[in-house]
Amino acid sequence: MMSNWNLKGKNALLTGGTKGIGRAIVEEFVNLGAAVIFTARDVVAVNEMEREFQATGAEVFGIVADASHPQDQEKLLEFVENKWSKLHILVNNAGTNIRKSTIDYTKEEYRKVIETNFFSAFELCRLAYPLLKASKNSSVINIASVAGQYDVGTGSPYATSKAAMIQLSRNLAVEWAKDKIRVNTVSPWFTVTPLTDGYLSNIEKLKQITDRTPIGRIAHAEEVASVVAFLAMDKASYVSGQHIMTDGALTAGIF
Repeated sequence: MMSNWNLKGKNALLTGGTKGIGRAIVEEFVNLGAAVIFTARDVVAVNEMEREFQATGAEVFGIVADASHPQDQEKLLEFVENKWSKLHILVNNAGTNIRKSTIDYTKEEYRKVIETNFFSAFELCRLAYPLLKASKNSSVINIASVAGQYDVGTGSPYATSKAAMIQLSRNLAVEWAKDKIRVNTVSPWFTVTPLTDGYLSNIEKLKQITDRTPIGRIAHAEEVASVVAFLAMDKASYVSGQHIMTDGALTAGIF
């Protein structure tokens, strides 16, 4: 009997796909049989990654787009509609951060963080809704953070944007259940990615993080990607409105 622990026949759209958790999700989806469209702002990185995957025969397409920019959002959805008549999976992964004390942010800086992390996810969910509904069996996964529920020193705009993603997922899970669209959130703890490289290069800070984490280490991007892949599968058909911490038991023992 063929296992249905796969994503064969599924079309997936993912933002922020050329590095870190995003790239790991693309790789996981492809290995499980999905067709993938990914976005990033770096034209060289997008083209190189597209060529790399297509050389293996994978149905992977890249598009240069800023997920937080209205014109790029519309361009992205047009690109998806030209490829497919329906969308089974949407992963809102694009994100950024600027670490500062709250009073030290300029208005432009905190707006950039919130617009990139939250507004992009909110608007892409809205724009992709008709395609998600058309599949009659779709899954939206928003990549938030442990910072969305606890103060972990990331800065207040980042934490606020991630908390908003968590609540957006809960609301949409209820609102869109009638359309057979499941919506969940995955919240990683510190993970090996280009976004955390600079911070984790500080040996003292790295030790503080691993000492606080019961599993005793930080996560690898592939470990987050596997959780996302499960939520995208039909096997997770009764899982919706959930917020899954991928944190090495950090929040289970936070006090």
